[in-house]
Amino acid sequence: MANGLRGLPDSFLRVLVVFLVLIVAVIVIGGALPTEFKDHSRHVQATIAREAALPIRFAGSTECGTCHDEARLKQIGYHRNLSCETCHGAAKAHTENPVEVKPAAPRKRESCATCHHFDPSRPTGFAQINPVMHFPRQACISCHDPHQAQPPSVPEECSACHAEIARTKAVSPHALLECTECHTVPAEHKVAPRITRASIPTERGFCGKCHDKDTATLQPPKIDINTHGEKYLCWQCHYPHMPEVR
Repeated sequence: MANGLRGLPDSFLRVLVVFLVLIVAVIVIGGALPTEFKDHSRHVQATIAREAALPIRFAGSTECGTCHDEARLKQIGYHRNLSCETCHGAAKAHTENPVEVKPAAPRKRESCATCHHFDPSRPTGFAQINPVMHFPRQACISCHDPHQAQPPSVPEECSACHAEIARTKAVSPHALLECTECHTVPAEHKVAPRITRASIPTERGFCGKCHDKDTATLQPPKIDINTHGEKYLCWQCHYPHMPEVR
């Protein structure tokens, strides 16, 4: 039969039947659901009641500060945004019976490596080490106080944190240039690299000191700084640390 009821195509009727079946199914399932599944306020109340019934295990860092000076020292260090119980475990029982119940005190290297083992996905400047090479078999706390997490000495070379950039720069045309030729590096950058940043060139004329056609230097490639690249900064097209930079 080429046409269905009232001249409608069979394909349209089949879609209509499926649509009606779905509507009926939604109505039936909706009627069978418990009231708290359909009433948002009751759902919220049930969730709160369920969570409130769970035993309280964590005390919170504020509670730690009432007895421990280390908690106040931590507030001015690099671990200031890290809860005490992240390393020491749930401490509610300790606050209720501090003499007999002691929180965990991690001493092994693996504890610190949970966050500080090298991971390329972590942000630049985050303290990372290779546990196999970095003072092997020594406890981290023998050099680092976790409550005032500062290295005993700050890195003197850029490659200590920027190893990947240093490796590519070493085979680039800029291999013989010191990093500080192009970057101003404040002393505080070595201590707090994510807060105090090293500078990058912000004017075309900076690269033009070596690459403009009117400069006296002979080796670098020359361009007309006034017309080449229009308004864009040089490093937006020519990444200076890469071997392919031209």
